[in-house]
Amino acid sequence: MSDLLWILKDYWSLLLVGAYPRGPLGGMSMTLLLSVLSLVLAFACSVPLALLHAHGSRRWRRAVAVWVAVIRGVPLVMLIFWVYFLVPLLIGHNISGFATMLCTLVIYESAYLSEIIRGGIEALPSGQQEAGRALGMNYLQCQRWLVLPQALYNTLPSLLNQFVSIIKETSLGYVINLQEFTFAANQVNGQVLTRPFQIFFILAIGYFVVCHSLGLLAKRVERRIQLKHAGQSSVPSKPEPVQP
Repeated sequence: MSDLLWILKDYWSLLLVGAYPRGPLGGMSMTLLLSVLSLVLAFACSVPLALLHAHGSRRWRRAVAVWVAVIRGVPLVMLIFWVYFLVPLLIGHNISGFATMLCTLVIYESAYLSEIIRGGIEALPSGQQEAGRALGMNYLQCQRWLVLPQALYNTLPSLLNQFVSIIKETSLGYVINLQEFTFAANQVNGQVLTRPFQIFFILAIGYFVVCHSLGLLAKRVERRIQLKHAGQSSVPSKPEPVQP
């Protein structure tokens, strides 16, 4: 226990923010920043993919299905190396480890998020589409104002759980020297040398606290959604007046 407290006392700054402000941002701050940006950008890419997979033409549905199957069937570490070596060839100059990992996670997570959102869209009753058309909405207006708000609300717990997965996946940035939480722990291990178990135990506890907290939040949100749906389904319908 004393070793853990000593490591935290002397190296908490490196584990939390890396060399910032004297150097680049790193540690847990880098992990969370990368995770949030990846989730936001992947979400923006996943919504069109989900709509095409759910309501697109047969050609588009097949194309999106193949893309999702390929991305989900490839190990993430392999995709990291593909982006790391292929993108510089395409644009003519090297990119940073942060940009490499961000591009990789956006590509990888957009496939998973699109399937989550597609499931939420297809779980809605078909009457939603018909009601929108009856109100004079076109397809995009119907999706924007009727379908997507309900689908995204229902899939919010799954989206939070996927955010937890993104946080853990950022640890693979270590293989391209991205200065995230795992890389910072390895830097501490390189300086201490004699306490590897304690250092990586702190690493595991750090990931556990963040991911478990988000997991509890996802469960709480899921319960609220279930209670809301149960309350809506239990509301009695208004009886029709009796004809004389």
